[in-house]
Amino acid sequence: MKKKIIVTGGSGRFGQCLKNFKSNYIMLFPTKKELNILNSKNIEKYLRKKKPNILIHLAGLSRPMKIHKKNIFKSIDLNIIGTANITKVCSKLGIKLIYFSTNYVYPGTKGNYKETDPLLPVNNYAWSKLGGESSVQLYENSLILRVSMTEKPFIHKKAFANVKSSFIYHEDVREYLFKLLDKKGVLNIGGKAQYIYDFVKSSNKKIKKDYLKKNSNHNIPFNSSLNISNLIKFMNKKISNWLKI
Repeated sequence: MKKKIIVTGGSGRFGQCLKNFKSNYIMLFPTKKELNILNSKNIEKYLRKKKPNILIHLAGLSRPMKIHKKNIFKSIDLNIIGTANITKVCSKLGIKLIYFSTNYVYPGTKGNYKETDPLLPVNNYAWSKLGGESSVQLYENSLILRVSMTEKPFIHKKAFANVKSSFIYHEDVREYLFKLLDKKGVLNIGGKAQYIYDFVKSSNKKIKKDYLKKNSNHNIPFNSSLNISNLIKFMNKKISNWLKI
């Protein structure tokens, strides 16, 4: 029997990426009305009815970044309280929970961050995602993915030439995701560390350079690149197991 997966936040950018993919699973993408993450009773009623094996939690508030400073109530409600509600119900019903967090939970100064490195978000968005992580960490049957990803094509006309990240595109994260459904714990997902401009230029020759200034209103870290050695080890082990079958 095919596993059933429920995805919250299906109308978002990565949610749409999952919708457009034909997988070997029964995929459900409830609307906000069908599954209200701020209403625990609604969540439980929906999940009891649909009986999923896995819930992928994408729903929340992301862009624009400044909204997390201007409207902290909304940020707290959607990214912290909403995630806590999802976690509580998944725990109650024994549903595997996969939570999408961000590489911005790391300090963003030295780069090459491992999953075990100290966490110190540099902006309210990352604090709200870390708040969500806190509840998920309490539930053993869960996986937290600290992801560095972006859309393809890149939505901006300029890219920072002095900011390092581990960006990969949504489609690449999707490929990883369906191979990680049985994993638990915390895992970084991204690509090689490089300046954002260099990453984007490989697929968009028209991209122009921009430079992040200290104390900028952008309020993003200069080097949030990830150490993805655990991801590589897991994928190599997965491939090795497939070859033995």
